[in-house]
Amino acid sequence: MTRLIALAVLLAAGPAAAQNPPAYTRPGQPADLHRYQADQHRYEMNRLRAEADRRQAEARRLETETRLRRMEIEASRQTDITIPSSTRAVRSPEEERALREAATRRRQGVAAGASQIDAWLDRPAG
Repeated sequence: MTRLIALAVLLAAGPAAAQNPPAYTRPGQPADLHRYQADQHRYEMNRLRAEADRRQAEARRLETETRLRRMEIEASRQTDITIPSSTRAVRSPEEERALREAATRRRQGVAAGASQIDAWLDRPAG
């Protein structure tokens, strides 16, 4: 009779044990479901932390890449219009001043034309 009761208990406990498989049980010992749930939570938290770390590293990489790209754009935008001293022609002070002013106007024109790009790059993130 006790064997039938034990068999009925095992058959009734079978589906419940299949829903929540025990993490660390030895044959003949009852399953510790709380320990299993704690392990599951710990594994999930570790997975979420690893995912957050991966996303944070990717964000840092993209931020660095963006800064580098922006510096390349700004460097390519700046034109160096200096003439080497060995090939300079002799000019009057008025001609030199007119050339400097023209170069200044060109640089200001380029900077004014690029202000929309700078405004877009400087927009708040988010």
